[in-house]
Amino acid sequence: MKLLEPGAELDGFVIEDCIHAGGMAHIYRVHYASGPRDPGFPLAMKIPRMTAGDGAENIVSFEVEHRIMQVLTGLHIPRFVAAGDLDNVPYLVMEYVEGHTLQHWLDQPERPDTATLAQLGAAMARAAHSLHRQNVCHLDLKPANVLMRENGVAVFLDFGLSCHAHYPDLLAEELRKAIGSPAWIAPEQVVGVRGDPRSDIFAIGVILYELATGELPFGAPQTPGGMRQRLWMDPKPPRALRPDLPEWMQEIILRCLEPEAARRYPSAAHLLFDLTHPDQVQVTARGQKTKGTGFGTHFKRWIKAAGMQYQPSPLPSRQIDEVPIVMVAVPYKDVTDATLYSLRQAVERSLGVRPGARLACVTVISPSATSSSDSEKSETSVHRRYLTMLRQWAQPIDLHGSQTSFHVIESSDVAQAIVRYAEGNNVSVIVMGAATHGVQMQRFLATVPVKVAMDAPCTVILVKQTLPFDQLALPPETV
Repeated sequence: MKLLEPGAELDGFVIEDCIHAGGMAHIYRVHYASGPRDPGFPLAMKIPRMTAGDGAENIVSFEVEHRIMQVLTGLHIPRFVAAGDLDNVPYLVMEYVEGHTLQHWLDQPERPDTATLAQLGAAMARAAHSLHRQNVCHLDLKPANVLMRENGVAVFLDFGLSCHAHYPDLLAEELRKAIGSPAWIAPEQVVGVRGDPRSDIFAIGVILYELATGELPFGAPQTPGGMRQRLWMDPKPPRALRPDLPEWMQEIILRCLEPEAARRYPSAAHLLFDLTHPDQVQVTARGQKTKGTGFGTHFKRWIKAAGMQYQPSPLPSRQIDEVPIVMVAVPYKDVTDATLYSLRQAVERSLGVRPGARLACVTVISPSATSSSDSEKSETSVHRRYLTMLRQWAQPIDLHGSQTSFHVIESSDVAQAIVRYAEGNNVSVIVMGAATHGVQMQRFLATVPVKVAMDAPCTVILVKQTLPFDQLALPPETV
């Protein structure tokens, strides 16, 4: 279809100007011809290219995006307004989002600093987690498809290559080939596996690598053979190109870029957690290296990849449920040894049935604990002391290979602090003692556990002592 001229009208929409002419679609700024239908936000119209030389994927992608845009909700997608059918003129009208795509940062003469990298990465991870909870994988994340609002919220664009777990995958059914942008496509997508949320995590890793170094980790291959190399190869460490990059940031980027999906972050929520808590990132040899992987390792991976059978992934929402972030609220005073012991037991049980879960150990202290002018009670030393207590409390726990972090929060409202932490870190399960605010306080209704249970955005497990603590060390026959 030829370009529409400014002032042309289509199904009640007036064309203003063409703001993008891509290989698969043209995008126009539009408005309603009649004022009363104005939705209150600017509009954009997307029309797929349908000339004789254009591929069938243009129409298939339009059908996919038409279906998915109507069911997605949240701040991380443009709001859907209207659509035209294939029998007349196919188009999608959606919110025109103000802001810059990530290409804006790539076009700057200097690379973003570490804080900006973390902010941009966290915004992408938060948006990806929102999509995955709705059982959608984007599968075509790249700088041009990630737009940042002025308030720092990431908006994903172009869902033409996406996959919704509850709908037929038209692209896989009709095209049967690797589908995605060559520089950002995940290894499993190269061999035709779609619908794995960890594919989006791989793409975020590619974007972060490019933002940090100015180079693409795998170049821009144009052949299937070139794209297949990422099934066994990993890129040059970012710190080899940018020595000032912190080890924790390299650890995050390279974990996203692992060839095997199982070795990446298990969900975007876990990636978001590390990007917003850099002091809690567990740096391994992956984050410390400055030289590329040797030929021998790549050769072994090539042998393994040649015989690997890639399996379809579970529903994205189920993948998230299987690897939750578990938060345990550990009281710092007015708590019995029995409650502390029972909390450890409950955490072990919770992690044992959820391999890959992450444990966040949190204690909320009163502002008065750090208000003393005494140097021995300075804010830093007080926080350090409670962090040490948290680590000592967690030492006996069998973590089942789970990553663990420790957090001391200062607040006069314990329940509110716990709930806010859970909301801000996508916590799936809160484990806390029934006597969190003191044993005597359990006689009242408005206890901390009750408040948390009422306001928490997730499951809350309240733990009570069921066995006299002084008998726990006795032989079983005496209990």
